[in-house]
Amino acid sequence: MTARILVVDDLPANVKLLEAKLTAEYYDVVTASGGEEALEVAAGSRPDIVLLDVMMPGIDGFETCRRLRADPKLAHLPVVMVTALSDVEDRVRGLEAGADDFLTKPVKDIALFSRVRSLIRLKTAMDELRLRQDTSAQLGISDSSLDNEKAVEGANVLLVDDHRGNVEKIARAADAGSYKLDVSTDAGAIEDTLAQTAYDLAIINLNLKGADGLRVASQIRSNEVSRGLPIIIISEEDDTERVAKALDLGVNDYLVRPIDANELTARIRTQIRRKRYQDQLRLHYRDSLNLALTDELTGLHNRRYFDVHFAAQREHSEESGKPIAILMMDIDRFKNVNDTYGHPVGDDVLKEIAQRLKMSVRQFDMVARIGGEE
Repeated sequence: MTARILVVDDLPANVKLLEAKLTAEYYDVVTASGGEEALEVAAGSRPDIVLLDVMMPGIDGFETCRRLRADPKLAHLPVVMVTALSDVEDRVRGLEAGADDFLTKPVKDIALFSRVRSLIRLKTAMDELRLRQDTSAQLGISDSSLDNEKAVEGANVLLVDDHRGNVEKIARAADAGSYKLDVSTDAGAIEDTLAQTAYDLAIINLNLKGADGLRVASQIRSNEVSRGLPIIIISEEDDTERVAKALDLGVNDYLVRPIDANELTARIRTQIRRKRYQDQLRLHYRDSLNLALTDELTGLHNRRYFDVHFAAQREHSEESGKPIAILMMDIDRFKNVNDTYGHPVGDDVLKEIAQRLKMSVRQFDMVARIGGEE
């Protein structure tokens, strides 16, 4: 999966190193030497991901990230901060500024490429949903305004962990953030657990005592019910290869033990907010699709849906040799109803007839309004 990557660093040697690594993997690389230039390049070249150095003259990486997030056209651009800083406070500060993740210098190839692939997949999916939303808005069948800052309170979080220290720390974070936390120590019952509750986030210990954390993450991703559920894994500091594997499997984020409470809270909030925004996009798309295929007044299928459905039914009838029946109805003297009692009453008549028709046919029959009183 190729993509355009913006590399931002005030040291030419660092830029050249990352550029060489990414170009060798067939990514299209654009560069900037500072925060102001990065904002201009991002607006002009529309990259798919930004690798952003933190310590730069002028505006630093934190401020650059905040400005990217403030621009509606760039607000959803994945940002990875590349820094020599390893202090937890700096990671939390970066997350609050809108960063998606961090890479620590010197950057390891396996961490770099796995994180890039993961975020590009996420951006591709989000871009498609936003494109559908924009199309629906242009057609006038959906609201163009969406709340990107979804509230995170009341979320359902599933923790799959048998490490007591992790459970206690995450439970405290859940209480502070007003999340509902369910703890599962039985990885084998994960599918039953997911079937019982609609979760907003799953947190999985990569090093479970009685199961393989990667296998649990894979099960969640392959389950139709939980395929879109964001996943955070908990790993050990030296478990880079398994973290990279997890990201390739579709895991969204990771925490390294010992877990810092502030970083944990920030990452949970980021994932839940993103999940709820994606859910909102999907819901708007589903509603707009229904509007496009449904007659607004009567709730029946419209002419567009009828034409496609009838063509498919006719083809099926010809192939199977089974007959189909069509009843064409036109309400006589309907114009007199509108002229005598007014259009609102005429609308009520149409709605009542539509309801009676729907109640009078079988479940697999179809009633459609193909125009006016027809």
